Amino acid sequence: MTVVVKIGGARAVDPEGALADVAALREEGEDVVVVHGGSTMVDETLERLGIEPEYVETPGGVVGRFTDEATMEAFKMAMPGVVNTDLVAGLQNQGVDAVGLSGVDGGLLTGPRKSAVRVVENGKKKIKRGDHSGTIEDVNDDLLERLLDGGYTPVASVPMLGVEDDGSYTPVNSDADRSAAAVAGALDADLVLLTDTRGVYRDPDDPETLIDRVTTPDEYDGLRTAAEGFMKRKVMAAEEALRGGAPSVVVADANADEPIRSALRGAGTTIERDALPEE
Repeated sequence: MTVVVKIGGARAVDPEGALADVAALREEGEDVVVVHGGSTMVDETLERLGIEPEYVETPGGVVGRFTDEATMEAFKMAMPGVVNTDLVAGLQNQGVDAVGLSGVDGGLLTGPRKSAVRVVENGKKKIKRGDHSGTIEDVNDDLLERLLDGGYTPVASVPMLGVEDDGSYTPVNSDADRSAAAVAGALDADLVLLTDTRGVYRDPDDPETLIDRVTTPDEYDGLRTAAEGFMKRKVMAAEEALRGGAPSVVVADANADEPIRSALRGAGTTIERDALPEE
């Protein structure tokens, strides 16, 4: 079994439990690929550079960061430079032979660059230009499989390799949840999205309303209705992973005991491939 684990980058997420769990899974003979976010470190880097982070909402209600040229520079510093290095070092301390990669390395994550995005501002739909983001269409799964076969644990982050209209490449941003989904789909791997909540709640303000399992299209419709804010992006990523080939996706608490193994045993919100409606 191969497991792709996305470790969130929010301030409330402590990665140590996940790193110990990766080590435990490797000891059990499981292959693991780690994909990580880094929103807190990016914000701190922007602050040091005197740049105010900007978040936008899409017409579909998904909230995300707008990545202009200056913000992209902060991403390159923070993600492969700081967060990835620290996670690789943490895994090495757990006895895991980890290898850090950005999506640019070996063309790991590739797709068209988006220079403009549709956003909603003050209730009006607009086109916002100057974006440095991309849509992942290709994953170099051969690179990942070669590393896994060699006993290494890949640790991947953005930037991805954005393809310009003239065929040249530019490092651009891509959402970490959707990056993990693309990797899980390419490897036909189970995906665990670790975050700072126990999963998806029917009432976002009430942890007692956790949706524990989604197995039918009706239940999936309920999940999509319940997901708000940043959780919408995780549900979107889950669908992309499942349609890409992942058997299951779990949204679970990064700070739980044995966060990855407990998620695979049923903690959090598990979404099965059969739950997706037909396209």
